[in-house]
Amino acid sequence: MIKRLIVFIICLTPLLQYAQDFSALWKGHFSYNSIKEVVQGNNKIYAAGENAVFSIDLISNEIKQLNTVNGLSGESISTIYYSDTYELLIIGYENGLIEIAFDNDDEILTVVDIVEKPTIPAVQKKINHFNPYGNLVYIATNYGISVFNLERLEFGDTYFIGNGGGQIQINQTAIFGNYIYAACSGGNGLKKALVNSPNLVDYQNWQTVTTGDFTAIETVEDKLYALNTNRQIFQVTNDVLNSLFQYNTTPLEVKNVFGNLVVTTSNNVFVYNSSFTLLSQVAISPDFSTQYVSTTTDANFIYLGTTDFGVLKTSLTNPTTFEEIHPEGPLLNIPFSVEAEPNGVWVTFGDYDIFFNPYGLNSRGISHLNDNKWVNTPFSDVLDAKCLNTITVNPSNNNQVFISSFFNGLLEVNSEIPTKLYNEKNSGLESLILADNPNYVDIRVGPTAFDDNGLLWTVTSLVDKPLKSFNPSNNTWKSYSFSDIIQSRNLGYGDMVIGQDGTKWIASYEHGFIGFKENGNSFSIKNVKTEEDNMPSIYVTALGLDNRNQLWIGTVSGLRVLYNTSSFFEDDINVDEIIILEDGIAKELLFQQFITDIEVDGSNNKWIATADSGVFYLSSDGQETIYHFTNDNSPLPSNIINDISIDGTNGIVYIATSKGLVSFQSGSSSAFDTLDRAYAYPNPVRPTFNIVDQKVKIKDISENVNIKITDIEGNLVAEAQSTTNKRYSGYNLEIDGGTAYWNGKNLANNIVASGVYLVMLSDLDTYETKVLKLMVVR
Repeated sequence: MIKRLIVFIICLTPLLQYAQDFSALWKGHFSYNSIKEVVQGNNKIYAAGENAVFSIDLISNEIKQLNTVNGLSGESISTIYYSDTYELLIIGYENGLIEIAFDNDDEILTVVDIVEKPTIPAVQKKINHFNPYGNLVYIATNYGISVFNLERLEFGDTYFIGNGGGQIQINQTAIFGNYIYAACSGGNGLKKALVNSPNLVDYQNWQTVTTGDFTAIETVEDKLYALNTNRQIFQVTNDVLNSLFQYNTTPLEVKNVFGNLVVTTSNNVFVYNSSFTLLSQVAISPDFSTQYVSTTTDANFIYLGTTDFGVLKTSLTNPTTFEEIHPEGPLLNIPFSVEAEPNGVWVTFGDYDIFFNPYGLNSRGISHLNDNKWVNTPFSDVLDAKCLNTITVNPSNNNQVFISSFFNGLLEVNSEIPTKLYNEKNSGLESLILADNPNYVDIRVGPTAFDDNGLLWTVTSLVDKPLKSFNPSNNTWKSYSFSDIIQSRNLGYGDMVIGQDGTKWIASYEHGFIGFKENGNSFSIKNVKTEEDNMPSIYVTALGLDNRNQLWIGTVSGLRVLYNTSSFFEDDINVDEIIILEDGIAKELLFQQFITDIEVDGSNNKWIATADSGVFYLSSDGQETIYHFTNDNSPLPSNIINDISIDGTNGIVYIATSKGLVSFQSGSSSAFDTLDRAYAYPNPVRPTFNIVDQKVKIKDISENVNIKITDIEGNLVAEAQSTTNKRYSGYNLEIDGGTAYWNGKNLANNIVASGVYLVMLSDLDTYETKVLKLMVVR
């Protein structure tokens, strides 16, 4: 009989909590290429990636994902186990966290007992293995063994079985006969104790079978097998170890699957019966250059967890052909830079550190989400360009993309194919110069941006003329020096934005922010960095130019705004902090925050990324924090935010964190010049649509607009104006950039009746008008 959770137990257990499902507005874009463990159960294969899980239905072949959007923590997974008896998946983490996902249930149960145990050092809380026994599961950890009751969903005893009751690393446990066996590290060997003993918490009830370092212990029918760090596997008979085989490479996993012993090494998988007769051996396929990490089987197939291709499926009896199985996603879970477009987002995986040091020169490819399909280009196809960072799409040709390399120059990609690498030999780009090695080539291209004339502007670190313009149409380059303001070669430049007047605004490592503007054959250049200018730091990391031509400046120590950019080169400049009231006390907005990116959406609101505090979504003037997303209240897998990019057409905000990429459907979109494309949806509004919460959207409206909604007889139902009825202010009809939202309520705050309603749009600048008909059916 299937046993399920009794609800009141959860209510009485303070260390169990349900995680929220965020799937309505959020989407996870995780990589499932690198697998930690695969297990089977309930006619499914479950595969744990670095911080997310997916399942494969063996009957329908349906793939489902389980990640932070569904309520997972986003922490690093170390092991998983599926219980057919209790219909649940247990996920163990390197930090000691345990999460439980129930079949046919949208919520995740989080168990924080180990994480919050103060007597166990953080480095020793890693979950290594789950071993079921009746209604219990024995949890092998880096401190000992903990017991968890699957029926009551609560912890029992913890066994510290080192000398004197000390904490030692247990890699795996197994039940054999009347005993529980533990495979231990640190020379503690194999230990055993009577499994039904009432006093297993007393270390003196644990016997040492043998000394040494053991990584695995497993029972198969009436046999007990153990593996040590010398790559030897033993059969344990009457506590005597009989060596059976020594592997060429260290086995990573030993498990019992359907009465067979499965041993996984990085380049081979061995399937034995209970008598250790080899039934199947799977070597690395020439078609999939990877390493194996974990294995499970069913009656006919072997499922191999790999480091590069998710799960590979092959025949148990004739493992010669392989099928690659995993959800679509980017190459890696460490996005460094993102660039959104109407059809998706480009992703690179960098990187350089806060001191703009790119070493040790990572070799990673690029990923592109295009029309809901991921196109992944491995490093072998990016013309040897290392440390890829900033991405810029040509606004006049969306198929042409330029990607900065912080070691090799500038990569050009056309229609998904890397076609040219610009360097010191074929462009105006320059290498830094090493006095002791003048032939060394290191071209550190960082921020890039297109201007309104179709020129691509780039900034290179550690050269005399860092700012360069490139005309893709005729392959011409120009270089500009910063020597008027920087007497030494600057380590790096964190960001660049270009104003409507052509001014290039550049964030520098130790020279504040820089303004550069061409004036015919000459140019003006100026920087602001000192405390006298009210700058909180000389290290500027992010810039955002908003719809009012105000420059928002992010530093390692807070936020500033340059309100008057038009007279920057003529006047003495002071930047301003933003003062807000918090509980009646005046405070500086984002005081001492390390800001990594600033983006402006279609309604002139600001998205601000931080190095350790998640994402802030601010009103246009910064006086209201609309959202503050962290990994505690949202699907962010980490509070370390590397980059943000906004798809202004569809209102999607892409957020690159240190542990993966997620997106948020903000609904904000850019305004249009005219009302030609304006429309309302859904239309008709059917009874199944929750009009109050989901709201009717009036899309593609102009920037300064008045909206009136009337019934068919002309009675006013709702009214809004761009300058007054801002979104998140509680109006029945709200405007956010190029989109308005109506909750279906009239002036009396009642939901309207069924009928035809007129949406009358009036542009307050051009006097253009448009009328939309909207059908509401209740």
